[in-house]
Parts: sequence; structure tokens; C-alpha cells
Amino acid sequence: MNVRAFGPTGRSFCVVGQGTWNIPTRGAQVEEAREALRTGIDLGLVHVDSAEMYGAGQAEEIVREAVAGIRRESLFIVTKVLPQNATYRGTIEACEASLRRLGTDYLDVYLLHWLGSHPLRETMRALERLVDDGKIRALGVSNFDVDDLERAASFLERHPIACNQVLYHLLERGVERRLIPYCRERNIAVVGYSPFGSGDFPSSRSPGGRVLADVAQRYGASERAVALAFLTRLDGTFTIPKAAHVEHVRDNARGAEITLDAEATERIGSAFPLPPHGPLAML
Repeated sequence: MNVRAFGPTGRSFCVVGQGTWNIPTRGAQVEEAREALRTGIDLGLVHVDSAEMYGAGQAEEIVREAVAGIRRESLFIVTKVLPQNATYRGTIEACEASLRRLGTDYLDVYLLHWLGSHPLRETMRALERLVDDGKIRALGVSNFDVDDLERAASFLERHPIACNQVLYHLLERGVERRLIPYCRERNIAVVGYSPFGSGDFPSSRSPGGRVLADVAQRYGASERAVALAFLTRLDGTFTIPKAAHVEHVRDNARGAEITLDAEATERIGSAFPLPPHGPLAML
């Protein structure tokens, strides 16, 4: 299983984690989502990502139920504050509410979900205060481009930015041009969300899909597992595919076991070329 250090946190774990955006929050599928999260953790996918926005907090509650009885120190739990709540006081209160929903005394990393209208200086001050108070172990951001990261870092006095969570999939590789190299130089982990796209994973009938299928056959894996291996090939990168079905989580874990050789990497990179440099994409 491919494991690497997560920025400046002092923790190392599997490059594939588990996301909870759009996981079922009601009905019969909720238990399967809990079981999927537990299965993933058993397989080493201990990085579990959520946000107060997901299911209006219900996703965090499902995470709490899924990890009940699991040694807290073995987990890496991340969640996010909505920008409309990200005043100084609002950030602290939102974190405390997330801690209650998650049933934990601390978060491994707490992120600003995206830039909003509240002063970024105040949000970053609040995040540092949360680290000082022991409510979070590290602070981070999401959907920040290089200029945004530089501005956020300028407001920090005591604690570094641990990670930047961004949209990153085969059809959206723009972060490889400038953002990933910038973060790697500064020991900021890059966490790719929606690694299979948003309903637009390459069809097996498309030229790129046929390349994926051929590489997958070589490695005895699925096309999605190969995609995860490709998206985590660069130093400092991680990915958090959604965890809602046990069979999908098992397949995601397979992606963490694959190290693509140079030929496979080149073929996939050519099939899904880098876009021209442009603004950071986000969902």
C-alpha cells in the first residue's frame, strides 16, 4: 500500500482516503455507508474527510457512528467550515459543533471550505487559535490557488498550512501545472477531491477510456483503481473518493496498492493531457 507523509503533520498514511460528500444520510443506504467507511478503515484508508456542509452536518454524524470503537489515534479525521460561517468567532463555533457531531475531542486538520466574503485574516487567526487550544492538530484550506495560499500564509504567525484540498481528476489536471509544485516546495499536502469526476468518468468507449482499460488489464485492476494510482503518483498528493458502497471502497483500496510504471504513466498522461493554464477549477 502506498503511504506518504501528510504535509507538516508528522503523520503518514495511505494516499487514498475516504470522502463523505453526497453519501446517503437517510434511509436504508445509511448503514451501507457506515459499513463502507468501516471497511475502508480496516483496509488502511484512515483519512476520512467530511464538512459541516455535507448533509447539513449529517455526514459528520455518520462518520461518528462508523468510527465508534476504533482507536482515535489510528484515524485521520478532517472536516471543513463553510465560508459564510468563517468569521473569527464563527470559525471557532463551527469547529466546536463539528467536534460534537463527530464525537471527538480534536480534528486532525480543519479546513476553510472555500474563500468567502469574511476577512481571510480573521479566519486564519481563528484556525491558529484552534490549534493552540488543542481542538485541531493542524489547519488547512480548500479550493485555494497559489495566490490564495500566499495570502493565507501571510496571515499566519505560528502554524503552517498543512493541506490544500482541490478538484483533481483525469479530465481536470490543471493543478499539476503550478499548484502541486508550489505546494510540494512548501510541504503542503494536496488532497484531490472528486477523483472520478462528477458523473463524467471516461467511458470505456472513449479513446482515453480504452487506454485506461488496457492499463487496468495489465495491472489486474479496475479502470478506477488505475485512475487513483495515477492521481496519487506525485509526491505530496492524496485523494479522497467517496465512500458509500463496500465494493467501491475495496476497489479504491486496490488503487493504493498500484505503482504505475513509466510506460503506463505516459500513456495515461497522453490520453488525458494537461489543460492550458487557467483559473483553479472547483465544484
